Amino acid sequence: MAMTLRLTDEETAALRAQAEAEKRSMQDVARQAIRDYTAKQSHQARVADAIAFVMEHHEGALRELRDL
Repeated sequence: MAMTLRLTDEETAALRAQAEAEKRSMQDVARQAIRDYTAKQSHQARVADAIAFVMEHHEGALRELRDL
C-alpha cells in the first residue's frame, strides 16, 4: 500500500543522514523504524496485560509479599 509521509526539514535531514550512514535507502530506514515502533508498542501492551492479570488474580499473594 502506498502512502505519503510528510516530514519536516529536520526529520528529512535526520532520515537522510541515517540512511547514508547505514548505506540503505531512506525508505528502508523509515520502514524499519515503523516495524521497530509497532513491535515495541505491541510488546508494551502485552506486558501491561500480563501485569493486570497478575494483579487481579494474585492480589492476596502480592499483598502478603508486600507485608513481609
